[in-house]
Amino acid sequence: MTRGGMESVEVFTSEGKGRGLKAQKEFLPGDVIFAEPAYAAVVFDSLTHVVCHTCFKRQERLHRCGQCKFAYYCDRTCQRAAWLNHKNECSAIKRHGKAPTENIRLAARIMWKMEREGSGLSEGCLVSIDDLQNHVENFGEEEKKDLRVDVESFLEFWPPQSQQFGMQYISHIFGVINCNAFTLSDQRGLQAVGVGIFPNLCQANHDCWPNCTVIFNNGKIELRALSKISPGDELTVSYVDFLNVSEERRRQLKKQYYFDCTCEHCKKQIKDDLMLAVKEGDNKPSAETVKEVIQFSKDTLEKINKARLEGVYHEVVKLCRDCLKKQEPVLGDTNLYLLRILSIASEVLSYLQMFEEAADYAKRMVDGYMKIYHPNNAQLGMAVMRAGVTHWHAGLIEAGHGMICKAYAILLITHGPSHPITKDLEVMRVQTEMELRMFQQNEFMYYKMREAALKNQKIQVMPEPSNETAPSLFHKKE
Repeated sequence: MTRGGMESVEVFTSEGKGRGLKAQKEFLPGDVIFAEPAYAAVVFDSLTHVVCHTCFKRQERLHRCGQCKFAYYCDRTCQRAAWLNHKNECSAIKRHGKAPTENIRLAARIMWKMEREGSGLSEGCLVSIDDLQNHVENFGEEEKKDLRVDVESFLEFWPPQSQQFGMQYISHIFGVINCNAFTLSDQRGLQAVGVGIFPNLCQANHDCWPNCTVIFNNGKIELRALSKISPGDELTVSYVDFLNVSEERRRQLKKQYYFDCTCEHCKKQIKDDLMLAVKEGDNKPSAETVKEVIQFSKDTLEKINKARLEGVYHEVVKLCRDCLKKQEPVLGDTNLYLLRILSIASEVLSYLQMFEEAADYAKRMVDGYMKIYHPNNAQLGMAVMRAGVTHWHAGLIEAGHGMICKAYAILLITHGPSHPITKDLEVMRVQTEMELRMFQQNEFMYYKMREAALKNQKIQVMPEPSNETAPSLFHKKE
């Protein structure tokens, strides 16, 4: 079963999983299996005034829709491109008096498109919206309550002159959004800015150690191969971050996506031993000591989140240092609680321009990640990139250049050469290569020139730390 632009994949019935996608030809690491535009997509409520509602790029100055005063665009080109999808929304917002939440706006856009095109297969889609799973029957009491609120809010917003849908069908659409929506990132892939529905991508099943990854690039979602894929192989993606023990990943998947993960890594608890590692040898800690340190780490992470939300970054650094003193004699180098503290410490110290200490923590974090993550994991690539930049700022040019090269190799596969973050990384790779040559020719002169450059030019401040990790493409309704 194939449709325009989707000839390389096929929908099939996957045993124990329902529908799935399989390859129709061979793919190599980094190949784009398909690129899919959103069936419907909206900007997050908190970012509607700083992100273009057409291309989802962050811009300092945006043009506001003169009618509804709600939608913002890069320019007239983006505004004209949006009109087909925004026309009904625009008049509905004016009639309603205000814009509803992102979930209501997304549901409305889906149904206005169905009103225009019908509920059957759209061009380039392997399945229709009607055929997507909604899992409403699996909702708990709190989710059912949220669903009722969403349906009521939708009916208040939905114009009386538009095609009317039954309560059961509206509930189906909200169920589809709840468990099938994907996050859209900004142009550099660093911040989640919106949410959309991509029917073809919804067919890809989960595996904690997948053969594909998903990236938002140039207005479309790309499904990219992480390893060699043969014709007939199932195409899988990971719905959750791998940096959790199998029991926790399975809990997350059951809660959000209503299935029990039976992938090999969960069944065999592969790499759980690394993520729970403790110090070995003569001074191996007792089980009670390990339990105390893990609880201390969990409590510290809660305090850190509070301090980050308040922007008290020196307090974050103190909490991290105190926690590391407790962790280092007890936890192994790949323990996930140690890695989480190292990640936060390196990011916040870089922001505070304390680069040498940040570089030490970043190096330890990357060493741990390399033993845990898939070698072509996008989050690994981003973490190695950040560590490389931190070493570069610290004047550790050899290590910095090596990490930037490693990150570039990973992101060429996960993001592709045309993605803005890969292009940025290529510029950094060339710059650090040039500096490394200078360093190797005359180390003393390199540091003298670097010192002079830093005096004459204020060092670039690292981005302000965020409580969010690198944006996941799999949207979770809070």
